[in-house]
Amino acid sequence: MREELFASGRNIPNIDPYLNIWHWQIPIYLFLGGLAAGILFFAGVFTIMGKAHKMPATVKKAPMIVPFALIFGLFMLFLDLKHKLYFWQLYTTIRLESPMGWGAWVLMIITPISLLWCASYIKEFYPNWDWKFKFLNTFEAWVIKNRVIVAWPMTIYAVILGIYTGILLSAFNARPLWNTSILGPLFLVSGMSTGAAIIIMLSDDHKERKIMGRIDILLIVIELFFIVHLFMGFLAGSEAQIDAANLFLGGKFTAPFFTFVVMLGLIFPAVLEIFELKGFKVPIYVPAILVLIGGLIFRFLMVEAGQITRYLY
Repeated sequence: MREELFASGRNIPNIDPYLNIWHWQIPIYLFLGGLAAGILFFAGVFTIMGKAHKMPATVKKAPMIVPFALIFGLFMLFLDLKHKLYFWQLYTTIRLESPMGWGAWVLMIITPISLLWCASYIKEFYPNWDWKFKFLNTFEAWVIKNRVIVAWPMTIYAVILGIYTGILLSAFNARPLWNTSILGPLFLVSGMSTGAAIIIMLSDDHKERKIMGRIDILLIVIELFFIVHLFMGFLAGSEAQIDAANLFLGGKFTAPFFTFVVMLGLIFPAVLEIFELKGFKVPIYVPAILVLIGGLIFRFLMVEAGQITRYLY
């Protein structure tokens, strides 16, 4: 039996401390944002490195998914809003300390950049494509000629978007599980890993899959490193942070987290990708799909568990 002392005399669920409940729309939004950030990051980096011709799926195919992922993710965010008709006020109320304000502007910038990037490659997939208007064809020719210039802001904003998906949670000081600076880098690396998984699935080139497989293995190792240090930091913190960590270390989220995220979503795909690099025949879709499922479940668990944790007052 555990005894808890409340100085205020109150412990009303969802009232002390108060937070509107986040449902399934938010983890889907965070997943799609990280996925889009990962794809755009790799497309931009390989273009800047001058290797776009060697990485067709990375630079051309996979980015075609990004505008749809971003728009659908924004739709999920819109569904979660309580006052949907006033979403535009995020762009008229400038608060530099607001993560949601930063995120709104990052999405406002990176979405049209992703559309420009896809438009510059659309004729390679549809040779008879015609923009109908002369100024659009002229603008398309400029983008094609200056793809490296476009790739720089796209890569930078992709990193910001990936980190933002974690900072959106870590900014909630009232939630011990979220209140850690490691969530930003963790969500960034996880998003890059899911982006790499999509590229591996879409690529028809063995060398490209091999390069992205190696990158994904490195990202999985880094992600596991961040997860270990996330819980190490909690266990060395306050009682509320220890209780937050215990949700995953013996609590109700232990089984789904270590089964679907750590084992099936990270370790098992990494092992399969290592086997493939060693010459064994491994279906490329298996590790890629496992990474995607693990990344999605990870966000569902973090959003759900974070709303349970609290500081007592």
